[in-house]
Amino acid sequence: MNKTQRDQIIENAKNFFRTEIVQNHIDGACSRASKLSEYNVNPFLFKYLANFLTGNDDAESIARALVLPRILGSSINTSFGMKIQNLISTLFQGLGSTTLGIDIEFIDEIDGRKKYCQLKAGPNTINHDDVKTIVDHFKGVRNLAKTNNLNIGINDMIVGIVYGEEAELSSHYKRIGEQFPIHIGQDFWHRLTGEKDFYFELIDAIGEVALEVDASHVVEQTIKALAKEIEAKYK
Repeated sequence: MNKTQRDQIIENAKNFFRTEIVQNHIDGACSRASKLSEYNVNPFLFKYLANFLTGNDDAESIARALVLPRILGSSINTSFGMKIQNLISTLFQGLGSTTLGIDIEFIDEIDGRKKYCQLKAGPNTINHDDVKTIVDHFKGVRNLAKTNNLNIGINDMIVGIVYGEEAELSSHYKRIGEQFPIHIGQDFWHRLTGEKDFYFELIDAIGEVALEVDASHVVEQTIKALAKEIEAKYK
């Protein structure tokens, strides 16, 4: 992979984060979090949590205790998980494969071999049924290689995982790893780009986009809107 392609991946990642993650977080997650109907409020705990967080249990404190975990935790993680396939297709524009069941093809910058790669998001993003599907796709590539007398070895069919570490791999990935290589996080990006620290460059690039964002006023508006509903219902 040349420098232009590597730079394009960085730029694709930044643009994706701006348009798909940040904007959705502001327009979608915060909007939903301002409505009391979005919460399963535990009447035995909401005043306790408000006091725990702010030292009092007025409506705004209750709203703050409800809103912050929602928009800083579960909401953004769910949103990212739902959009990860879009992220993958955005990052790897121009590296697609015409081989059935293969997402991208690239020359491994470490061993110099052409890799046939199924892309996955993170270390826990497949289920039991996915194992057979992935293995069957790789077996299909092997059969194609035999039919067309192509030099494709078992180690040339890989699962590339965009983020995470080997120690975090789920048991499903480990089952695949018994037959085909799994490359995750830093190792995957090193093989793809030839740069050992590209994974961290990518993380830093997305971090630069985060510095562009100050949505504190949106958070406060969300809390105040929810507080009005709480005050009306529980006053």
